[in-house]
Amino acid sequence: MKILVTGATGFIGRALCERALTEGWQVYGTVRSLRQAALLPAEVVPVQMDLTEVECDWSSILENIDVVVHLAARVHIMHDTADNPMAEFHRVNVRGTAYLAQIAAQARVKRFIFLSSIKVNGEGREKPYTEKDYAAPQDFYGVSKWEAEQALRKIESESELEVVILRPPLVYGPGIKANLLRLFQLVDKGIPLPLAGIDNQRSLIYLGNLVDGILTCINNPLAAGNTYMISDCDDVSTPELIRRISTLLGRGEQLFPFPSTLLQLAGTLLGKSDEFKRLIGSLSVDTSVIRKELNWKPPYTMREGLRATAEWFKLAYRKQG
Repeated sequence: MKILVTGATGFIGRALCERALTEGWQVYGTVRSLRQAALLPAEVVPVQMDLTEVECDWSSILENIDVVVHLAARVHIMHDTADNPMAEFHRVNVRGTAYLAQIAAQARVKRFIFLSSIKVNGEGREKPYTEKDYAAPQDFYGVSKWEAEQALRKIESESELEVVILRPPLVYGPGIKANLLRLFQLVDKGIPLPLAGIDNQRSLIYLGNLVDGILTCINNPLAAGNTYMISDCDDVSTPELIRRISTLLGRGEQLFPFPSTLLQLAGTLLGKSDEFKRLIGSLSVDTSVIRKELNWKPPYTMREGLRATAEWFKLAYRKQG
């Protein structure tokens, strides 16, 4: 099998390429410049393509490809300097995705795997999200992913291209960045955190589990045309997540109770209300559909995933200190 992975040098892309190579597949990975080819796993064939240019010439590349896994995207940016962020999200995540899928359909690529986001459903609620829930994206990124999904379904209905969509929650593993990396850093420094009284449920997915889910969607004929929620199938509260990280980093208990309303107020005053909402609010997914339809189950437990992440963190960040 020949597969093309966009975003192949990224956090998820590298792991997917490495796993695909072990399957004996011929793997092609997109890079913006040939200098980035060194970031690809060995044996991955580099394909120089700047996805931000949107209407790239994909025709010759896709001629003999069996499956496209589209990971590349414009992601949430904390301090966005674009004159029109919404237009930029639409240009890359919607138009770019649709154009790639259209050329893939014309080239008779069999299957198109699209990594969407749980942000298509919203920013969280008490009840787990399912595939039957209405989309309710609340930021530019979520809106662009939802619009890309709709564009893909339209292309699928007009061609023989099989589209599979995955909506993962927060992905973690060796190489994490942003909020979860900051949480690891806070825990490692032993900073007391006012989160002991938080009673929420959060879904996460370990990098190895997501990659396994993508491979399942490539291999299983029943995946064609479907959208799936995917996670570790082990929801945790924020305090429990912190305790697990503390144990793995060899740090003691550092949680204390504090009223959640005051936490929300503090987040607003600090200009980090979204981050605080993610810490104290619930966001979980129901994975029963992918487990039943594709007989998929995560090969790694959350504890195994967090352990691998903690070992990477200790090597990468304690060495720096």
